[in-house]
Amino acid sequence: MTRTAVIAVVAVAIVAAGVLFGVLTPNRGADPGDARQVAHGEKLYRAHCASCHGVTLEGQADWRTRNADGTLKPPPHDESGHTWHHPDRVLFDYTKLGGQAAAPPGFKSAMPGFAGVISDGDIWAVLAFIKSRWPATVRERQRQIEQRQR
Repeated sequence: MTRTAVIAVVAVAIVAAGVLFGVLTPNRGADPGDARQVAHGEKLYRAHCASCHGVTLEGQADWRTRNADGTLKPPPHDESGHTWHHPDRVLFDYTKLGGQAAAPPGFKSAMPGFAGVISDGDIWAVLAFIKSRWPATVRERQRQIEQRQR
């Protein structure tokens, strides 16, 4: 087998594994019931989000108080915050594009965008992890918000 053929076989195997484990399916959404997606999202959350939003999704102290530059501190992503008040697509866009690009006019955000840092599938996995930590009642309320948006 030629070197090129070996590289092609390995590349196909990597893509197949990514699809099988839900890592390379960018628009499948955030499924808090998908253990693989949640586990992948937890790793990504710890690597990219926990330093600002807290290891246990607790956010920063006084997160509702504006900083000197007019931005807010990172909010919690647990049930005490407002993350669950938004449909999945809003959460996805805010994460991918960054707060300033996705926020309503007049709102000042320091949230960076993760486009080019992690894939769309990775963003969905992080959201699945976050949602998996919400109590069932909060998850149901967010699901209703999601349905109203469709």
